[in-house]
This record gives sequence, C-alpha cells and structure tokens, in this order.
Amino acid sequence: MKLSVYAYGHPILRKKCEEVTKDNPELASFIADMWETMYHTYGIGLAAPQVGKAIRVFVVDTEQLNDDEDEKDNFIGIKRVLINPVKVQEAGTPWAYEEGCLSIPEIRGKVTRQPQLRIQFYDENFNFHDEVFDGMNARVIQHEYDHIEGILFTDHLTALKKQLLKKKMEKIRKGDISPKYKMVFGPK
Repeated sequence: MKLSVYAYGHPILRKKCEEVTKDNPELASFIADMWETMYHTYGIGLAAPQVGKAIRVFVVDTEQLNDDEDEKDNFIGIKRVLINPVKVQEAGTPWAYEEGCLSIPEIRGKVTRQPQLRIQFYDENFNFHDEVFDGMNARVIQHEYDHIEGILFTDHLTALKKQLLKKKMEKIRKGDISPKYKMVFGPK
C-alpha cells in the first residue's frame, strides 16, 4: 500500500524515534508499504517517520543508481532494511554532494558527510549486522539515519543557503505546494 509522505513542518519529522521490537506483528507489512511508497515516489531511501511512524526503521535501495553514467564503472548499490541502527563510526575526508528529500520536495542542497560509515543494525528478519559502507551507500544511510534522529538534510546546509530557501521551505510547511505524491502536512 502506498503511504502518504509527511512534509517538512510536521512534528513527527523532528522526533527521535523509538526502537522496534522483534514481536511487532505489523512490521513486515509496514516495511513492504515503505518499499512500495519509496519506489512510487522515486526515492532511494525512506525512513519510518517520513510515513508517520516514529520508529527506528528505514529502507535503502541504491541499486537503482547502478545505471548512473557517472557511477557505472565503480559503483555497487545496496538494497537493505535497517532496523534499530546504531552508528559505530564515520571516517574519511568529508565530501559535499547535493541531496534532496521526499519530505521536502523540490528542495536540494549540498551536504557535507564523511565517506565511510560503520553501522550496526538488524535486517527485516532480525538478523544482526555490523557493516561498513562507503561513498554513496554511506551517504544515503547517513541521510536516512538522520531522519530517525529527528534531523533533516536542510539542518546541514550553510546559513546562507538556509536563508535563500526560507520562503520555499515555508510554502512546504504550510502545504502550499502541489506534490506528485500524497503528503501529510503539519499544523499551520
């Protein structure tokens, strides 16, 4: 089922999310709905708070980038469900890349992140993983991880860029936009 995406300004996007228990009977169907919603909105990652649940779950599919001409020769994408993730370490020389977000449509900005991430998490079968990701895979995971911590990519932008985007962001917060997918807006 396609879920509505919660827009910038909705309070759930600023909540630090709670851990998920293994015995949650609705988790499998919720994750399936997250995948469907992510693909419907042409995303490469989606976190639970973006679809109205303040739980520590997100999905990532960078395999979709394997056909990108700029990355084709040396990029191997991933497709993962991350449940109750914990960042262990970030490393490397920070690099800037223009990011966007399904909760903040038509807004993009350069975000500086470290290129390597070690993270511990459970998959959809509650198998434990301790993995290292780098490059674009690390970036997408860091972006989604921020969501479950109540952080948006716009929080990482320079003060000048934030000022330049202020009016557009306010239009999103007020619901004064026409997104290409269903969205839920916060209080006006």
